[in-house]
Amino acid sequence: MSHTFHIPVMGLGFSIDTPLKVAKYGISSVISVVDDMLTERMREFYSRSRQQTFIPIDSREADSRARRITAYLNLVNEMVQQQFAELKTQPFEPLADITRYFQLLPETSPLKAKYHRMLRETDAGAKLQLQQELRAEMVCGSIDVNIMAKVDKLNFAPGHKPLGEEYSDALSSLRGFVNSNLQSSLVLSAGMNPRLYSYLEHFPDFFPDSNGRFTKKIILKVSDFRSALIQAKFLAKKGLWVSEFRIESGLNCGGHAFATEGYLLGPILEEFKQKRQELLHELYELYQKGLQAKGLTVPARPALRISVQGGIGTAEENSFLLNYYEIDSTGWGSPFLLVPEVTNVDNETLQRLVSAQKEDFYISNASPLGVPFNNFRHSSIELQRRQRIERGRPGSPCTKKYLVSNTEFTAEPICTASREYQHLKIKELQASGLSKADYQEQYNRITEKICLCEGLVASVYRKNNILKPKESSAVAICPGPNLAYFSRIYSLDELVKHIYGKLNLLYGVKRPHMFINELTLYIDYLKKDIGNHIHDLNEKKSRYFATFKSRLQQGIEYYKELLLEIHNQTDEYLGKMYQELCDAELRLLEINFSKA
Repeated sequence: MSHTFHIPVMGLGFSIDTPLKVAKYGISSVISVVDDMLTERMREFYSRSRQQTFIPIDSREADSRARRITAYLNLVNEMVQQQFAELKTQPFEPLADITRYFQLLPETSPLKAKYHRMLRETDAGAKLQLQQELRAEMVCGSIDVNIMAKVDKLNFAPGHKPLGEEYSDALSSLRGFVNSNLQSSLVLSAGMNPRLYSYLEHFPDFFPDSNGRFTKKIILKVSDFRSALIQAKFLAKKGLWVSEFRIESGLNCGGHAFATEGYLLGPILEEFKQKRQELLHELYELYQKGLQAKGLTVPARPALRISVQGGIGTAEENSFLLNYYEIDSTGWGSPFLLVPEVTNVDNETLQRLVSAQKEDFYISNASPLGVPFNNFRHSSIELQRRQRIERGRPGSPCTKKYLVSNTEFTAEPICTASREYQHLKIKELQASGLSKADYQEQYNRITEKICLCEGLVASVYRKNNILKPKESSAVAICPGPNLAYFSRIYSLDELVKHIYGKLNLLYGVKRPHMFINELTLYIDYLKKDIGNHIHDLNEKKSRYFATFKSRLQQGIEYYKELLLEIHNQTDEYLGKMYQELCDAELRLLEINFSKA
């Protein structure tokens, strides 16, 4: 790995072509393949921009979803490899991309040290030799692919004839990735899907060759140790190795927020650190048996990387995670939304993000998946949602149907953000006889849902001027709360320098430590959850809240002790952090969930 950070997936469209912007500099990033219509549109866009013939894959053709994804990934890979090959041939001149490649590297990189040695070399022959070695040792950033495991709608042929399970959304996405010529990683997120996980063993690319190498690797995005172990053991028994656990903060992240039951990021990382060797040993034993059962050669134990993402904001936080928890890589997502040369944020949304305040970023119930969703109050889709309510027409037209799941009123699943569902649900609500206040509360919950299928791709269409007539231009965007502290448009060079501590983009900004920010989010989340259930509180829910609260208290105690291990912050900063922990502890003690 050239860099010690990666750029995670962001929405559907914000990082859909990020590898084309950063991979040639050795920076890895992740593409979402939930939306095959988007991958097809982007393939057309780039084919035409390169003056290449574009042959569309019609949605009515056999296995069109998988084929569209494969075609787009192959195009991205071809373009990245061409970019990288051209970069490697450039002379080492001040404004050349090859120079930028080495300037972006962290100072801890051995390749960066050799680059500096080359610059200092005065002998022409020795300098040329070093340049040849540098070119040979350069590594392109990985083009990784994300699949949300639970977004796995079953599909039908014309005439409502059900297709086989292998044509479900998630399994088709997997097939699209496997059939591509990428040599990269599949990032599985949003929980375990046994059908999808079992389908992985159909593809030789995920098994080691005679030298123990993988054509395609598996990364699991997880929120705690127990979940990671359960999922990895399920795969290991099938002879499938998890090459990386990508730990994400439950709430201090972008996109969907999969809250843990009170487990905080610091204690979670500590558990991974303490149990890493035990984890490796247990998984490798199962992996060996899984390979042997398939008659495959058992290689030496493969590497297992651990990375972390969600809410990281300073170089000090970044280096502490890498060094203290012995992490292999960190993920920086939301701040890159303010880097136009890396992500797809249309200018109107970009300007709103730049001028946003902390309270403009919040955890909402806007997702049709029923999972907490990081939202932005001033997005154009939020404005559209409110306007539709004012006109008496809440809900969205449902054209893509990626998130259909509700069967309360219909035999075939529909989306809770759709106009159809909200009309039927409000009609039911009107007949419920609720008080005015309770009615309004329920009405707000119904109409809070937004269309993510359209909203999360509108920005990339607007930015690249490929929005079609009558197509919705309303943008949904899902930054993590951490974006509130970044307040202008940045270049790639600026943000990378910030990550590595060569530039401080948050100089003078009052920002609590990432662990404090997450703790605050969890206390707020607990208070809100209790408020939502206070009228129907039962013994089971009370035990849940008690356990949640207890774990937060344990987390606070852990952080108080951890302060002694943080050596890259000032005494004043650590003192303030201790006081913030004490304040959080008082807030937590005040939380009561017994019925009045």
